[in-house]
Amino acid sequence: MTYATVMVHLKLGRSNAQVLRIAGAFSERFGSRLIGVAAAQPIQFNINEGCLGGDLIAQDREAIVEECKRAEQEFHTAYEGRQITSEWRSTTMCSTIAAYVARQARSADLIVTAMATKNTFDTQRQVRIADLLMQAGRPLLIVPDSVDAHCFSSILIGWKDTSETRRAIMDALPLLKLAKHISVVEIAEEGEINTAHANLDDVCAWLKRHDIDAIPIISESRADDAKHLQLLAQEQSVDVIVTGAYGHSRLHEWSLGGMAKTLFLQENFMSFLSH
Repeated sequence: MTYATVMVHLKLGRSNAQVLRIAGAFSERFGSRLIGVAAAQPIQFNINEGCLGGDLIAQDREAIVEECKRAEQEFHTAYEGRQITSEWRSTTMCSTIAAYVARQARSADLIVTAMATKNTFDTQRQVRIADLLMQAGRPLLIVPDSVDAHCFSSILIGWKDTSETRRAIMDALPLLKLAKHISVVEIAEEGEINTAHANLDDVCAWLKRHDIDAIPIISESRADDAKHLQLLAQEQSVDVIVTGAYGHSRLHEWSLGGMAKTLFLQENFMSFLSH
């Protein structure tokens, strides 16, 4: 199992240097083909609220075209002169950016994207990572701007005995094989400590059968398990945290648990998430 094709999502109107470095590192370590993608929505408006001027609509579309061209140039420049096979895809569409990237993910094993912005109102240029994660059917590697682009040596697996976490650890196997230190952490209530030990013994034994050594860690639950796990990751100076993302409702697939939401916005390590 490997990441034969990695899709790297570029945001428009900003530097994408860090996600490009991470995707390049994957390509060189796994021999991955890289697919660069970018998309934007034109100005959205409700016809009942009045009409937008044709000039404004045309200017907006022209700006999107130019931003896509700049992103494509940034993509190709990042890998110029390197032994990396790559291709580029971009579009302007009325559906969401998450929907477009998720459809393109049919060609990829992994999606690399930048950390979520705290500006939730810029739907024209910013992908909703929660929507992408729920729709893509592929794992996401979320990259903050501050991380070491070539370091995958220390990984923390945030274990919860759910199908999403089992999917995440399976998806992460190629990445885990790169690591020098792996911890499997379960945050458990006081009365569930023995069960947690049994869970992690099974997980570590399964990883061992894949030639991956991991250390089990049980930590007693506190008020905010998401922040607790993040603190443990910081204490261990991890490069990547691997975990599952859980939807709370079939009617609201975008509504993820607090763990995933916390990881979308943290800046100290990369987050590898599967749903």
